[in-house]
Amino acid sequence: QVQLVESGGGLVQPGGSLRLSCTASQSIRGLYVMGWYRQVPGQARELVATITTRGVADYANSVKGRFTIGIETDNAEPTVWIQMDSLKPEDTAVYYCNVPIGVRNYWGQGTQVTVSS
Repeated sequence: QVQLVESGGGLVQPGGSLRLSCTASQSIRGLYVMGWYRQVPGQARELVATITTRGVADYANSVKGRFTIGIETDNAEPTVWIQMDSLKPEDTAVYYCNVPIGVRNYWGQGTQVTVSS
């Protein structure tokens, strides 16, 4: 069973930057997609960005041009990170990393990002 360990997050002022990172507990074979989602209390979890092991990235319209997702697969345990720039108060949420493997969907524990002055 794969575990995803997240780091980063915290409190930042509007216009600031944060970087989140997520590392898997074991290697993952083959081609796959890792991604970041976010959730605000009382709302559905929404896609932020995804990236394939070949480096093909996709972004939600709300974060295009401000967020950059990357993946590192040189080590046995893959890492997905997301650089968040020009943060807005509406980016405030709990951010989760994700990797679907076969029929299972694995999630990190979530990390809080708060954008406030």
